[in-house]
Amino acid sequence: MPTNRISRRDVAAILGASALSCVLATGEEDPKNDGARWMDQWIKEGRAPAGGLYLGRFADPIYFLTQPITWMPNKGQERHHGVTAPKGFVTDLASIPRPFWSLLRPDGLYAYAAILHDYLYWFQTRPREECDMILKFGMEDFGVDKATVTIIYQAVRKGGGVAWADNARLRKSGESRILKNFPEDPRTRWDSWKKIRENFE
Repeated sequence: MPTNRISRRDVAAILGASALSCVLATGEEDPKNDGARWMDQWIKEGRAPAGGLYLGRFADPIYFLTQPITWMPNKGQERHHGVTAPKGFVTDLASIPRPFWSLLRPDGLYAYAAILHDYLYWFQTRPREECDMILKFGMEDFGVDKATVTIIYQAVRKGGGVAWADNARLRKSGESRILKNFPEDPRTRWDSWKKIRENFE
């Protein structure tokens, strides 16, 4: 999967060498004439999540992306590669047990990060610990308060192994989570839709 990392050379190609050599974030001339200080300032700025959150829904509270979403590492997180959940990915948002919905809703501010976490947990191309850390970073990107981040992160560290194992079993049985066809009838339930193989990539 591409990492979508942007190098100084990439930015030079986009902006043109003259922009880098003459302009700094402060508006001063660059004494080294290489744009290095301007670039350092740009790199220090946090990266926002990419892609608005657009969802479709089955009759039951199971959702699917109608546009892809992406998380990219911020400064200090570079050992973790970016992740993109594609259009058609099926998710339950934050997997929070119903009795706790009055405290932590599945569609809270952390939903974007939770969908990416679901995607990582489904395909399991990275260690579970890394998937959980990306969930934590994603929640922080959205400004989720520290107490909530800690609660959710600790919950997936302690209890996420069950979902991880269930996903591996379902994937092995042939279940897919990337839709090719979206349901048009709002009464359609996920349990029936997922049985039709033609609906999936």
